[in-house]
Amino acid sequence: MPAKSTKSAARATRSPSASGLSIVVPLFNEAKGLAALHERIAEVARWLKVKRGLRSEVIYVDDGSSDETALIANSLVADPLDVQVVSLSRNFGKEAALMAGLDHARLGAVLFMDGDGQHPPDLVDTLVARWLDDGYDVVYTAKAHRENEPWLRRTSVHWFYALINLGSRQKIPEDAGDFRLLSPRAAAALRQMPERSRFFKGLSSWIGFRQARVDYEPALRAHGATSWSMWTLIGLSIEGLTSFSVAPLRVASVLGLLLAVTALFFGAWILLQTLLYGQDVPGYPSLVVGLMVIGGVQLIMIGVLGEYIGKLLSEIKARPVYFVAEHSVKSAEDSAKARPAASRAAE
Repeated sequence: MPAKSTKSAARATRSPSASGLSIVVPLFNEAKGLAALHERIAEVARWLKVKRGLRSEVIYVDDGSSDETALIANSLVADPLDVQVVSLSRNFGKEAALMAGLDHARLGAVLFMDGDGQHPPDLVDTLVARWLDDGYDVVYTAKAHRENEPWLRRTSVHWFYALINLGSRQKIPEDAGDFRLLSPRAAAALRQMPERSRFFKGLSSWIGFRQARVDYEPALRAHGATSWSMWTLIGLSIEGLTSFSVAPLRVASVLGLLLAVTALFFGAWILLQTLLYGQDVPGYPSLVVGLMVIGGVQLIMIGVLGEYIGKLLSEIKARPVYFVAEHSVKSAEDSAKARPAASRAAE
C-alpha cells in the first residue's frame, strides 16, 4: 500500500499541471487599462485553479513606461495568483520585455500575452486545454482574418511572411502573434537560445515540438492608442528578418544575378544591332540608366549586408538585452494569510 501511494505521488509530481503556469505581460504606458486586465487574468487563474488544480503567477514587465504603469502594477492584489512586477531601466522594446518575463518565470509553462487587452484572457483556458489535454508544447494564436485592416497592411504582412519563410525548413505561421503558450520543455528550449537579437515568433516556431494553432478575434483596444506606427512596424519587420532569416541576402544575390544576366543580353543585343544592321548605339541615356540601376542595386545590397553586420556586432559585444531597475514579488499565499489578520484587527 505505501509503495502504491509513493508511485501515485510521483506520477502527480510528473503531471504537466503540477509545473504551474507563468503568464508574462509586457507593458508600455498601459496604466489606464491595467487594473481591469488584472481582474480578468485573476478570474482565469481562479478558474484554472479550481478546474485543473493549476497554480499560476503573472509577471508584469514594465518596459520603461512614462505613465503610472509601474505604480499601478505594484498595487495589484496577489489573489489568487502570485504577482511579479519587473520594471526595466528604460524602454528596451517588446522582444526584450518578453525575454525579461521568460527569465523571471518561476513556474513550468509560460504564456505570453499583450497588456493592451486585445489578447482576450478568456482564451487562456483554451490554450491550457490544448497543452494539458491534447499534449501540444506550443499553442499559438493567430488572427482569424484581417478584413478590418487596410489593403496595404494586409499585403505587407503577407509578403513579410513569404520572405521570412523563403528557404526556411521551419515555417513561421502567417498571422501568428505573440499570444502563445509554451509547455515546460518548450520554455526550457527557448531559454537556451543564446542570441541577443531575438524574434520570439520565429524562435518559438524554430524550436519545434508539437504545435497547434488557435484562431481568435482580437478585442478592441479599450484605452489609449497603439504605440506601433508605420515606421516602428517597418523597423520591427527589418529586425525580425535580419535576426531570424537569411532570405534578404538571398534576394539580394538573385537580384544581382538577374541584373548581370539582363546586362549580358542587352550587350549582346547592342552588338547584333551594330554588326548586322549598322545602327548607332544611343550612348548618353543608356549609360545614365545603366549607372543608376547598377548603383541602386549595389546600395541595396550594401544596406542588406550592413544590417547583418550590425547584428554580428551586437552579438559580439554581448551586451545584456535589458536591465532591471526594480523587481517585486507578491505571493498569493501570503495575501491569503494577511486577510484574516486584517479582519481580526478591524474587529
